[in-house]
Amino acid sequence: MEALQFFVVSSFSAALAIAIAAFGCGIGQGMGLKAAVEGIARNPESSGKVTVTMLIGLAMIESLCIYALVISLILIYAHPQAAAIAALLG
Repeated sequence: MEALQFFVVSSFSAALAIAIAAFGCGIGQGMGLKAAVEGIARNPESSGKVTVTMLIGLAMIESLCIYALVISLILIYAHPQAAAIAALLG
């Protein structure tokens, strides 16, 4: 039963981690896009440089969410009591 409880806590932790990461990444990407659009609106000649920098920044922010997803998947599928949980669940 301890293994099942550990699995439930791990699943809940993984869900909470990915939810917080997605929320933070969404806010960060929105703020970055807003600033880039405002910069292009003020100085249209700089649109090429601003767009490239914005895309690199958005990729970096998105990678943080992907890291959280990887950690969440590790919490769910690669913990030390996986064999005990599989035996409990059938």
